Amino acid sequence: MAVPGKRASRKFSSTLSRGGAEDFDIYCEICDRADIRLPAYGYCVDCEEHLCQSCFKTHRLPKPLRHHQLLDKDHMPQQQKLHGSSKSSSSPQTGDLIKPCTKHTKEVIKFYCHDHNALICNVCVTLEHTPTSCHVDYIPDISGQISDSTDVKETLKDIDKLTNKSSQITSDLKQRVDKSTTSLKDAIGEIEKFRKEINKRLDELEKEVKDTATTIQHENNNKLKTTETTCDDINKSLQASADTLKHLNSNKKTDQLFTELKRAQQLIQDKNNILSQLPTINDIDEYIFEPNKEIKKVLKDENKLGTLSKNVKQPAEPKNPGAGAMKMSTTRRINAKSSSDEKNSWITGIAVSPQNQLFAADYYNESIKMIRIYTGTIKELKLDSSPWDITFVTSDSLAVTLPESKTIQFISFSQDSLSLKNNLKVDGHCCGISNHLEKLAVTFSIPVKLQIMDLKGNTEITVDKDSNGDKIFNHPGYVTTNNNSIYVSDSGKDVVLKFNWQGEIIGVVVIKEPSGITLLDDGSLLVNARNSHCIHRVSGDCKDSKTILENVDRPYAACWCAKTRTLCVSRIKEDSDDNYIRLYKMMLKT
Repeated sequence: MAVPGKRASRKFSSTLSRGGAEDFDIYCEICDRADIRLPAYGYCVDCEEHLCQSCFKTHRLPKPLRHHQLLDKDHMPQQQKLHGSSKSSSSPQTGDLIKPCTKHTKEVIKFYCHDHNALICNVCVTLEHTPTSCHVDYIPDISGQISDSTDVKETLKDIDKLTNKSSQITSDLKQRVDKSTTSLKDAIGEIEKFRKEINKRLDELEKEVKDTATTIQHENNNKLKTTETTCDDINKSLQASADTLKHLNSNKKTDQLFTELKRAQQLIQDKNNILSQLPTINDIDEYIFEPNKEIKKVLKDENKLGTLSKNVKQPAEPKNPGAGAMKMSTTRRINAKSSSDEKNSWITGIAVSPQNQLFAADYYNESIKMIRIYTGTIKELKLDSSPWDITFVTSDSLAVTLPESKTIQFISFSQDSLSLKNNLKVDGHCCGISNHLEKLAVTFSIPVKLQIMDLKGNTEITVDKDSNGDKIFNHPGYVTTNNNSIYVSDSGKDVVLKFNWQGEIIGVVVIKEPSGITLLDDGSLLVNARNSHCIHRVSGDCKDSKTILENVDRPYAACWCAKTRTLCVSRIKEDSDDNYIRLYKMMLKT
């Protein structure tokens, strides 16, 4: 009897053979989970699942499935259970394997993917964590004598430590929140006080300009009143003279007329002189108000009344920032050259994710490459210009400097792809870059400087000169950051400089032509000395330096992976070896 409920998706309906019925009596359970119904061709005893011809022939190709026992069509079970009652879906295959897969809840976790640090099931192995892309092991093959092992004991200790740390964090945070609340209340009081000061000063400025307007208006009124009185007197005098002239002229009193005429002409001249000295329309102006440009600019440009700045207390340096020795245990090489590269690679920037993905900035081939450390598989993203350095911004995005185009490009990534996001235009040739708590520290070769900016490109601090006005940098290259400090390598001055987040120099160590720098877990840092062919370990306070690796051919970019305790180093040399990134497995000497 056919099992109801499942149907092939429409896009496959024209290509699947269904025989004489809508469903097959016994069908492939793997394909059925993808909504495709195909007839069973065989059976896996270990998975307790029927398989179609394609799944049957490829089932034992993945390494974790090579031990599985397969039965052909003539020997396979001729009855099929519903998924809900399938033993493989509801009970473990081996011993303690009972946990369901987080993605495929009807499947039991049986495998471990080293590349993704993931516990996975049969379906995960088939669909996502294939042998060509991942290092996968069958759990019973690697579990060994795990009971009462050092690993279990150490993990339990770590749990206790983390539990105590979690409780302490909560306690410390509560105290800190109380202090922060008090400080914010004080800050609000200062805001209100500042606003009152602004209002008072604006009131004073407003009164000044209003008083000026009142004074001008008073002067205008006085001018008008004086003019009206003077003109009225002139008009009366002239009218009286005119009346006298008319009377004498009509009565033919020529002697008097002559005398009065001359007096009238003199009167006209005198009054005309008086009129010429009276205010005219040209002496009275109209006015408009022109706001103070500086104040207007401030109101336009500023988008906030002020800033709630952190009351920064310089954090304590890490407990063990020394420059102690390190032991190199193993060395590997990863080829960074892809099939599409037209030139040998020059890797100028490196970053490593917790998922064992290595990201490389290839300057010569104008691309960002994502390389799986275990398999060497490369995915790449072509750029418009050559990248220099690279840093993580979030768990799935990067920031890359493009010096020639004066741009910081953001890039998103997944397990198997890279894509462009937004970018920031900057005011120079940006080189080294490091992100810490959404603050970017960026070095520039032209003009030489260090800038601290937010992720929107707003510059907060620019560092280029000291208190004497002298240039701090000659050729700043790479930069790395932590809670306390910003470290910059300057190959022109043969130094590594340490700054606090206010841009003040708080340490310096002499290293001949330093290039790539990277911070270790304890606050110390590793510095590549390219022409000395060695790598130094420098204390966090920049007071001590020791050579830990020698005969490293022209080391350039550097990145420390804390998870695997691996140092990744590129090199600068014009030959085929440019294509390789060296991986040094390191061990701190105690």
